[in-house]
Amino acid sequence: MTDTPRTGIPAAPEGRRIRLLLADDHPVVRAGLRAVLETEPDFEVVADVPTAEESVALAATLGVDVVLMDLQFAGEMRGPQATAEITAQEGAPRVLVLTTYDTDADILAAIEAGATGYLLKDAPPEELAAAVRTAAAGKSALAPAVALRLMDRMRTPAAALSRRETEVLQLVADGLSNARISKRLFLSQATVKSHLVHIYTKLGVDSRTSAVAAATAQGLIRR
Repeated sequence: MTDTPRTGIPAAPEGRRIRLLLADDHPVVRAGLRAVLETEPDFEVVADVPTAEESVALAATLGVDVVLMDLQFAGEMRGPQATAEITAQEGAPRVLVLTTYDTDADILAAIEAGATGYLLKDAPPEELAAAVRTAAAGKSALAPAVALRLMDRMRTPAAALSRRETEVLQLVADGLSNARISKRLFLSQATVKSHLVHIYTKLGVDSRTSAVAAATAQGLIRR
């Protein structure tokens, strides 16, 4: 393998390009990503799609190495679900999440769905290219801010919200009642209330409003 002059990260073997699929519902973002990535001699953007559903279908048929996946789409399927479906396939490509969201809720959902990497859209081109090569090699590619958040969770596990608690609180922030949260997550209302009690204790608050405010300020959920 040879080093690329701009990043020093090992490129694909000569004659072997890393095949990419871009999934983002904003056409300008897709065009910009394609323009940046196609300047790399060892990258080939095979296709770009505006929906998560299309990314799942094409990832299974195009023989791509890495899918660059946004988290939010206009359709019913979101990035984490698409990631889970893609990575569950035999001989699946790697999924590199590329998003504007850096909350615990989003990071945990993506990583638990099987994403190999998590990068923010404000990353410079050289960092993006390095992350793609790292993901293609089967190694973890995390933005520094994302890695720091995960390390903080590991250092203070007792105070960190669990994945389910984060999901519940995100739905509270979205305006859902306990009854609607119960139906959305297939939980009993008693279980939802129990999660909220644990959330209040961990955040040091005593109400739904205060919990949402505290979690938003700490970057645990988004508003």
